[in-house]
Amino acid sequence: LENVLKTLQDLNQGAQQIITVIGCGGDRDKGKRPEMARIAADRSTKAILTSDNPRSEDPEAILDDMEAGLDPVQKRRTLRISDRAQAIKLAVQLANPGDVILVAGKGHETYQEIAGVKHPFDDAAILKAQFNDL
Repeated sequence: LENVLKTLQDLNQGAQQIITVIGCGGDRDKGKRPEMARIAADRSTKAILTSDNPRSEDPEAILDDMEAGLDPVQKRRTLRISDRAQAIKLAVQLANPGDVILVAGKGHETYQEIAGVKHPFDDAAILKAQFNDL
């Protein structure tokens, strides 16, 4: 995440916003959660913390873990929206022409695993639909 955001900053030269949508998976390394949020907040104009396959964990508890890594300045650049589709929608609404939106975490996955059930979910399709609605 840090390398991707640093590259985006280098290419962007600070001229436009970088809006990052980021989540951390449930039932995975909890120690990485605060660090991922910190990196997103440090390297983005706005970071939107959201769910990413919470699996058997409470999505709000995962977001609490992520927020624990943020200092007051980072918190001012961060929003928290547990519904991933709504987080992506907000990123598009906040963006201006020329801004960069990074939706990180799910990659090629086309599902969101919640409480042991895989629900159809595709970041790219959600993002495309939001742009088509503009």
